[in-house]
Amino acid sequence: MNFPVLEKPLFHLGEHYVSFLGLLAFAFLFSVGLITARTLQSDAVRRFFARFKLDTNFIAIVTTILSVSSLAFFSVTAVNAAGIPLLWTAPLPGVALSIVQIFLLIALLVAVFWFSSRTKRFLFNRFLVNSGLDRSLQYAIAQIVSNLVLVVGIFVVLENTGIHLGALTVFAGAVGVGVGFGLQNITSNFISGLVILAERPITIGDRVEVAGLAGQVELIRARSTVIRTNDNIAIIVPNSKFIDSSVTNWTYGDPRVRFRIPVGVAYGSDVSKVCEALIAAGQSNAHVLRDPAPSVFLNRFGESAIEFELVVWSSEMSHRPSRFRSDLNFAIEEKLREARIQIPFPQRELHIRGGVLPAANANQEL
Repeated sequence: MNFPVLEKPLFHLGEHYVSFLGLLAFAFLFSVGLITARTLQSDAVRRFFARFKLDTNFIAIVTTILSVSSLAFFSVTAVNAAGIPLLWTAPLPGVALSIVQIFLLIALLVAVFWFSSRTKRFLFNRFLVNSGLDRSLQYAIAQIVSNLVLVVGIFVVLENTGIHLGALTVFAGAVGVGVGFGLQNITSNFISGLVILAERPITIGDRVEVAGLAGQVELIRARSTVIRTNDNIAIIVPNSKFIDSSVTNWTYGDPRVRFRIPVGVAYGSDVSKVCEALIAAGQSNAHVLRDPAPSVFLNRFGESAIEFELVVWSSEMSHRPSRFRSDLNFAIEEKLREARIQIPFPQRELHIRGGVLPAANANQEL
């Protein structure tokens, strides 16, 4: 059946006209595209991809690209259904690529990112596991190789989809100065990440302090490093901070760390018993190393106390220094109390050389 009214042109767009039926087809196909795009970003689709043991971030990238691609596909189909021909293989205005080539380019770039991620996992979890290299060095090698695969793959994809790098150099030269100022921090952090992976001033699992932050290195990425504090807060630190700032690495080279616990006792205390009590407090903690053994120093004679210092070594508690110091302080207080050694508080002596101080009679009626 023909419906001349529905096929009657409503308006012209260039050399083509759009009918009411074309508008209905456009609205229907575009709606299908929106529904499909939202479905591809649903939790059900993410769980489906998770069955293949893909990285969470990679799944998010794939679902987003598929969603955008489906929306673009149905949008182009809707435009064609509306009566405006938009060829899949014809180059787009102002762009040397057709729609098919753009979709192919996106698919190849996704494949490059996936292959780069799988290369890193394969090297770190399988190939280098039995190499005898330090685990942090294995991670550094896997990360560097993964970055090389990513860069080379992107260049190969661009060349094979008709985007010649020679043309890109002309474009880069035209806008390089302006973009350079905007990207200098990103470039600096990326290069700093490569330096960190190559030089390894920090590795995964190290306890570090940088820019006023203290925590355990959890992940070293291309642009930033993830540090998790003892409060279980993940802090993203730009890699350049580890290059141009002073970094305290508690576990660099040797995991053993020396802790100094100051202790003050009252004047008149038996210093030998004080030393014995402090040594016993250090030895009572299971995380204190027996070699080097705990030691005690008499630092100075203070205004209100004789000041000692308990020195212990630990290879485990550098990740929880506050907890370790607290446990030692509890043990010190207990051992000093058992030895009847007093921990003093600040005291002042007042000497009156002369004069008369009036004293009030407590029984005197006011």
